[in-house]
Amino acid sequence: MARPLVLIGAGEFAQIACEYFEHDSDREVLAFSVEREFLAQPTLAGRPVVPYEALEQHYPAADVDVYVAIPSSQLNRLRTRFYLDMKRRGYRLASYVSTRAFVWRNAEIGENCFIFEGNVVQPFVSIGNNCILWSGNHVGHRTVVRDHVFIASHAVISGYCEIGESSFVGVNSTFNDHVKVAPDNVIGSGALVTQDTEPGRIYVGAPARALPGKSSFDVSL
Repeated sequence: MARPLVLIGAGEFAQIACEYFEHDSDREVLAFSVEREFLAQPTLAGRPVVPYEALEQHYPAADVDVYVAIPSSQLNRLRTRFYLDMKRRGYRLASYVSTRAFVWRNAEIGENCFIFEGNVVQPFVSIGNNCILWSGNHVGHRTVVRDHVFIASHAVISGYCEIGESSFVGVNSTFNDHVKVAPDNVIGSGALVTQDTEPGRIYVGAPARALPGKSSFDVSL
């Protein structure tokens, strides 16, 4: 029997998540939910959109799971805020793993994660909570992806790497073995990361170099 699910968010990613959960999982998407000030329409994709502030009145935590369907906005801060609030309010957070992804049997995947098609997750990998892996990434053996990370498409993360909390990994970026990416990093598209990075920095180029100053989405935000 399909487990009922409410999606937090009503943007493009929420609509994409609805498609995947509905047609490639054992979930039944009942509704979307957004904060009242952003509630622009009563329905979306044939489902009600309910005020986030009144979610318990419509869908109590005992009756549904939730998925926070918000992308990398504010260097994952916005998704993290809703994720933590849903936990505080007693909801169980769902994860989605595409049936067209390759995830080895002993890889660990946290809650409120979304793993698209074409991802390769090798043995002994650990992916934390509240992470998104868009399509076509390679996550090498023994790599650790910390909480609240967004990995865009076709990144190659070699073995024994670490991707720091709340970081963003851009399209077609590459990481050598044993590289440690610090928290709150932005790794630009096509970057080749060959050395450990510093917290709160933006890295671009091949080999990757930090841009001057701190990221505008530093940990203080």
